[in-house]
Amino acid sequence: MPRKKRGLPYKLLPRPTKDENGQPLLYARPAIDIRYPMGFLDDFCHDHRGMHSGELTRAFECFLDVAAIHMKKGERIDTPIGSFAVKLRLDGDYSDPKKVKTKNVQYAGIEFIPSKDFVKALESQLKEGFVYRPDRVHTKSMQTLREEGTIDEALQKCLERRNFTIHTFCYYSDMKYSTARDYLNKLCKGDPPLLQKRKFGTSMLFSPYREKEEEKK
Repeated sequence: MPRKKRGLPYKLLPRPTKDENGQPLLYARPAIDIRYPMGFLDDFCHDHRGMHSGELTRAFECFLDVAAIHMKKGERIDTPIGSFAVKLRLDGDYSDPKKVKTKNVQYAGIEFIPSKDFVKALESQLKEGFVYRPDRVHTKSMQTLREEGTIDEALQKCLERRNFTIHTFCYYSDMKYSTARDYLNKLCKGDPPLLQKRKFGTSMLFSPYREKEEEKK
């Protein structure tokens, strides 16, 4: 039977609890380490969803401010993706309400309950199911990856995006982070370079090199 290749990649990790033979029980979690900054989603919506550049970021920034104003009153905010509310906790175990003082109540974060529409939207994207991907050991040399065509293929997939991160390139190329970082930085040099990069928050975004308008004149 051919090995399944499509679907959401997952890996298996040990839980603290063990089975009857003393072996750790397992749990599954996504095997993808890619984390996109807001700017990536903003650019995607601009290119593929007809939104103005920066519109999504401004909407989230406005929501953050307005939602906090109402949530501080104890109100729950309903949105198309779900509802948000303040989460509270007590600083100890109490059974008598009379013994609970104001100082015993603490802020415990934000409670998020995804909406049915959000859940359905994600489920509709998971029709291909799941595929097991164990933690990969990066043992192949750059020369081997080049001979296999892995690097060129990975770079081509990344260049199809408006922006991509080092983690994205690592995922496609199976390279170590430090090796991938040095490789991409080299591609940002030359005349002209193949790539250009810019800092966005804590991430470095790479994209195909484009000459500045003033340089074309």
